[in-house]
Order: sequence, then structure tokens, then C-alpha cells
Amino acid sequence: MRYPGAMASETLTTRLETSVSPLAALAVAVLAVSTSAILLRFSGAPPTVAAFYRVVFTVGLLAPLAFTRHGEQLRSLGRRDALAAGAAGLALAAHFATWFQSVEWTSVAASVTIVQSQALFVAVGGWALLGERLGVRKLGGVALALVGMVVMSAGELASGTLVGPRPLAGNGLAVAGAVMMAAYVLAGRSIRGRVALVPYVTVVYSVCALGLLAVALVQGVPLLGYEPVEWGLFLAMAVGPGVFGHTVLNWALEHVESAVVSVSLLGEPVASTLLAMVLLAEIPGTWTVAGGAVVLAGIGVTAQSRQVE
Repeated sequence: MRYPGAMASETLTTRLETSVSPLAALAVAVLAVSTSAILLRFSGAPPTVAAFYRVVFTVGLLAPLAFTRHGEQLRSLGRRDALAAGAAGLALAAHFATWFQSVEWTSVAASVTIVQSQALFVAVGGWALLGERLGVRKLGGVALALVGMVVMSAGELASGTLVGPRPLAGNGLAVAGAVMMAAYVLAGRSIRGRVALVPYVTVVYSVCALGLLAVALVQGVPLLGYEPVEWGLFLAMAVGPGVFGHTVLNWALEHVESAVVSVSLLGEPVASTLLAMVLLAEIPGTWTVAGGAVVLAGIGVTAQSRQVE
């Protein structure tokens, strides 16, 4: 029996593999992930619940394909790879839990820009844990981005133009989300060359869903009883930022250099900010724009240094 989710996912991956330019797919993925914060703002559900169902629906779309086309690889997944995928899933759950709450407490522009600093933490983590080189250019990019974060938060605080109910806490959670995303990337780096994309993300997303479920239960937030529009938003988060966003980004990493993907992701804060201005009437402050530009410049320098050094 062919499940609709499996058929849709199989069609997507087949087209990606045979006829879609990796750069075109990358552009679609960046646009898709840029809608994540906007969809979350439209939702009235608790952030942890929105994150949980986003991941659950993503698993529902991908799992049938994983078992029909990659069942043997899933069953033969070694203990080491399974543990690494599990660690990546828990890190991803922590990323979603912190970042989704960040979007509720601070501006879309600040939250999305700061969370993209995960590239900096990947560079530092690669140096500390994997012995990767951390040259002068990369260090300069990290320092530049950190200065931008300080400018973004301190400038808005001093000027009294902070956006959001708890903007400083929201900015801090965005940093935590960036650290957890970096942990997710580093945990999965060792096995992506051995495990195909769909079975890998299926395991990771499944563990992530369990982690978010645990957080929701601890928080005591309701998991049921939401209006149909909320379920539609959960599904939109799964299809857009989930399947066409992060899953396609993982596929693109197999076909273009990681530095290109990292630099391309700098388009997410720009697109998210523009969408927030149009759809949410949320205008970022001067310091957020200035600090965000410095952060993006630092991330760009860090990402490009992978090719230079």
C-alpha cells in the first residue's frame, strides 16, 4: 500500500535527485525556513506544542518513505550511528524549544538573526571537539558577529525601543537555540556520509518529537483541544519549514559546499524580517537593523573562511 505522505515525499526526493538544480533547491529551502517564525506568530498555541506538532507532522510525511524505500538501511543502522542520530534529535528538540519561545518574546528580526549565529558555534565546536582549524579569519567572523549581538540588544535597551514582551530573555533564548542547532549539526556530521538523508532525518525527527513531548508534559501545556486553524498551521510548519526547508537543506549539503549553504542561510533573517513587516506590521528598531547587519556580516565571514583556510 502506498501512503499519501510517502508518495509526496518520494516525488519530492526523486525530483531533487534527477531534475532540480541544487542552487534552485537551496533558494526554495531558504524561503521555506523563512516562514517558520511567521507561522509561529500566527499560532496561538504554546510554542512547545507548535514545535512538537511541527516535528510530528514532518515525521508523518517522511516516515512512510523511509520505511518503503530505506527500510533495510533503517533496520541495519549501527549502534554508534543510532546514538549519534539520537543525540542530534535531542539537540534539535532543545533548539526548537528555546527558539520557538524566543520568537514569542522578542522581535522576529532579532530572534531569527541571532539564531543564525549557529554557524559560529559550529566553527568553535568543530575546533574544540573535532580538532578543526580555527584560523584568524574565522575568529574575526565570530568576534564580529558577537559584537553585532551586543549592539542589537544593548542598543535597543539603551534607546528604550525593544520589541516584544520579554525581548532580552527572547534574545538570550535565541542564542541558546543557536548553540543547540550547532550541537545538532556537529552530532550529525559524523554519520551523514554513511546514512541516506530520509532515514537519517526520520530517526532524528522522531527522537526530537519525543524530546519535545517530554518538555510539553513537564510544562503541563495541553496537547489537544486546538481549533482547526491551529492544526492547519502545525501542518504548514511541517510542510514548509520542515520538509521543503530543513530537509531540502540537508539534501543540498550533499551537492554544494557547506560554506555556500551557510552563506545562503543569511537570507533567512532578511526574508523573515520583510515578511514580519508586511504580515505582522512589526518594524525592527534601528539598533536591531544595525546590529543584525553586523551579525550577518560576521556569520558570512565565518562561513566563507571554510573555503579560504
